[in-house]
Parts: sequence; C-alpha cells; structure tokens
Amino acid sequence: MNDYIKSMRNLIGNETLLTVGCGAIIEDKHKRILLQHRAGTNQWGIPGGLMELGETFEQTVTREVLEETNLQIDELELFGIYSGINGFAQYSNGDKVFSIQLVFNVKAYSGTLIMNHESSELSYFEKDDLPKNINPHQAPFIEDWVRKETTPIIR
Repeated sequence: MNDYIKSMRNLIGNETLLTVGCGAIIEDKHKRILLQHRAGTNQWGIPGGLMELGETFEQTVTREVLEETNLQIDELELFGIYSGINGFAQYSNGDKVFSIQLVFNVKAYSGTLIMNHESSELSYFEKDDLPKNINPHQAPFIEDWVRKETTPIIR
C-alpha cells in the first residue's frame, strides 16, 4: 500500500476512498492474454495497480507490470477507461474503495516472467480458454478484449 493510501486511511478509516488503477493487457505472439493469479484471492486478472501521487498513467502501469511480472512494457495504447458499479470494492479488512481504471494495450515488451509476492501464478490464456475465477472488477476489461471491442472503450 502506498503512503498516500495509508495517510488517507488514517483520516477516513474504512470509508470509501477514490483510487485510480492502471492495468495492462499484454498479449504474446500467439495473441494469448497474460493473466496474474493473485496470491490470497484465488482470482485471475491483468497485471496492474494503483497510481501513486505524481505519477502519470503510463508510469503507473509500467511500474506495476515490472513489479508484478518482471516485464518491461513499451508502446502503450489506451484500451479503455472504466468506471461505474464494478469500481466499488470492500476488502476483508473493511476498507472500501471506488476505483477508476485505465487499461492499456501493450504493443511491445521484454524480459522474462518472474512472479513477486502478489502472484501465485502468471500464465497466458487463449480467448476461448480463460480461467473461471476472473476478478469481477476486471472481468469487463477481459470480456471486452475477448470480444475485440473497438478501442478506446469508455464505460
């Protein structure tokens, strides 16, 4: 958790905090999507995380993907901006958030996949063979990718 969120939580307790998340749709040469199985949640989703104060969207997604996958991403293209009911979440500790998500298509990347403490697995999946336990907050991004929706998507 970054310092800003810790500071805000000290002020507002478990009340709803507005956050900005940035994620990456990374495809391999076979057009499969990279998904991350989050440790402790038994859910799959795209790599990404929360913006820190002073960062750009691109800096956030680049930092988060590197931290979570060891991949250096390049040639980002806006896939979509997501808001609405799927942005609300309550964590097991009682903290509530409403997150606006910016999702990017990654056109180029380098590096070797290496997991960090946030992941229990990193794997590429075909559009017609996705895992059943997709993070419900990220399901709209992944479903739009499967349907090849025209981008950028604004919801």
